[in-house]
Amino acid sequence: MEKQAEADILKQELLGLFKYLKRVREEIAAINRPADEELHFDSMSDQLDAIVKATEEATDTIMGCMEKNDEIVDELRKSITGEGQLALLNKITENGADVFEACSFQDITGQRITKVVKSVTYVEDRVNALISVWGKDEIDKIEVKADVEKTEDEKLLRGPALGDEGISQDEIDKLFD
Repeated sequence: MEKQAEADILKQELLGLFKYLKRVREEIAAINRPADEELHFDSMSDQLDAIVKATEEATDTIMGCMEKNDEIVDELRKSITGEGQLALLNKITENGADVFEACSFQDITGQRITKVVKSVTYVEDRVNALISVWGKDEIDKIEVKADVEKTEDEKLLRGPALGDEGISQDEIDKLFD
């Protein structure tokens, strides 16, 4: 009777392991081919790269404008002699220095996002390794379902477009003509 009990326990453990592996395959299929394309790994790194690029462009614009303001303040200094007015110009220059210092966020943001991209790439590589073990055809057979069904309005929203994906501002403006 003891051998039968051991065999039953072994069967239960094997069944549990089989169910677990099936779940892992389903999860890998969902990562490889998500029902919601916004969750695809490839687009994640593109989205993160777009964040880095947008913050870099915004920072460049801010710093360029602040440099122009400094030039204007320097020109004003040449024609202003009142101590109170010169003190205000000095305050503008100090504020500009604070803005330049605050713009260092872009470099830190880029470094942190680069770390996240490396982590996403690491996970993606591990997922691809598992896919190759099980076989892409086997993974492709698994039906992937969305975790949460989107409303009709949510289906229309895709967030900010990457690069040339979306329609241009000119095309949007034509809609209102």
